[in-house]
Amino acid sequence: MKETWTGKSGVYLIAEIGGNHEGNFDYAKKLTQLAIEGTPDAIKFQIYTGDSLVNPIVSPDRNAHFKKFELPKEKHIYLAEMCKEAGVQYNASVWDLDAINWIDPYVSFYKIGSGDFSAYNIIETFIKLGKPILLSTGLSTLEEVENCVEFIYSKSSDYKNKEMLGILQCTSMYPIPFEEANLNVLKSYQNRFDATIGYSDHTIGFEAMKVAVAMGAEILEFHFTDEREGKSFRDHKVSLTRDEVLELSKSIVNIKKIQGSYVKEPTKSEKETLHTNSFRRAVYPNKDLFAGQIIKASDLICLRPNDGIGAEYYYEIIGKTLKKDVPHHSPLNWEDLE
Repeated sequence: MKETWTGKSGVYLIAEIGGNHEGNFDYAKKLTQLAIEGTPDAIKFQIYTGDSLVNPIVSPDRNAHFKKFELPKEKHIYLAEMCKEAGVQYNASVWDLDAINWIDPYVSFYKIGSGDFSAYNIIETFIKLGKPILLSTGLSTLEEVENCVEFIYSKSSDYKNKEMLGILQCTSMYPIPFEEANLNVLKSYQNRFDATIGYSDHTIGFEAMKVAVAMGAEILEFHFTDEREGKSFRDHKVSLTRDEVLELSKSIVNIKKIQGSYVKEPTKSEKETLHTNSFRRAVYPNKDLFAGQIIKASDLICLRPNDGIGAEYYYEIIGKTLKKDVPHHSPLNWEDLE
């Protein structure tokens, strides 16, 4: 099975341009080029039409908003080719199912946004395509997440492989305060699901994402812009710039180094510097001791370095009989005892 969520920095990074282009294709190209320079693993857009997403009678203002942000088929394909030529994966939340036929060749996985999380009929459409699925879980309860995952499993057991299913903790507000990031949910997901777990960020800055990585997130999704100043569209407020993405990537590399191994043992530097000897104590006689003498606690002191018998054997030495004389502060050895 292909490793879907393997990122260059150690975490799979998705730069979400989304609707930040606000329907301006030239601006979309500019954002895509800047995102490419930030070297994420994938650059993501949203494919929709106002009428395929929002009811024009019930919610005419929202319908009009999304119509203004539409990009047509040829524009999305142009952006996808830009990403492909730069060696960065193109991706999109496909909210207009009619677009699947022409965008499918360009995407390696499908993202289900929080707004579509409960639309099982739409999710089933993507399951049938057989590509990995990434779920954002904003607005949801844990029970709803469990039900959605079970639905996916019921339609295809392929998604029981963690390379086929990613689940993102997300809070669907822009921006959110730190206390609504709820990153402890990552642990709940890790304990319950055999899936790749990540975090979709809507805080300001990237402190929450660094914490998420330290907590084991394997995928990070964040909004992307050229600059936040002077922008009225809400998503810009929670977006990172090119230089910030580069900084985040470096931070992730360092976090992964700091996390290190799951095996607890002396490290290379501890062994090379002989600190396992010089920092630890051994048992020494605090006076001259003589052959035939039975060792008492009052005869002993524990000092650095750890030469001879280590301090962890202090209690085992007491009551032993010396076979030979041992001068004050000389190392003790097991062959000297009986």
